[in-house]
Amino acid sequence: MSTSAPEVETAPDSEHVEILAGTFRLLGDPTRLRVLLTCLDGPVPVGEIARRTGASQPLVSHHLRLLRGARLVRGERRQRQVFYATADAHIRDMLVDMLAHADEPQDDDDVHR
Repeated sequence: MSTSAPEVETAPDSEHVEILAGTFRLLGDPTRLRVLLTCLDGPVPVGEIARRTGASQPLVSHHLRLLRGARLVRGERRQRQVFYATADAHIRDMLVDMLAHADEPQDDDDVHR
């Protein structure tokens, strides 16, 4: 069961490749990835993200600053709390697709290992 990816009309320029590489580096940290995945259910307050991930609130805030800087999450202030959610449908779809990919059984005939 293979679905084809959309075709890229032109090769991405180096600036776009660097942005993508930086994004994937950010997502390579398990705690940061857990924080981002928690925001899929967003908007979620920082304290709730900390509770769900098991990370301290200062650590969650640090990761959220990095994720916000990379445009992966957006924050919305409500009185004294900031609520976070994934920045847009592209980020949400990418994460949902990657979770689905991780759930797929591994093909024993995969020649690309």
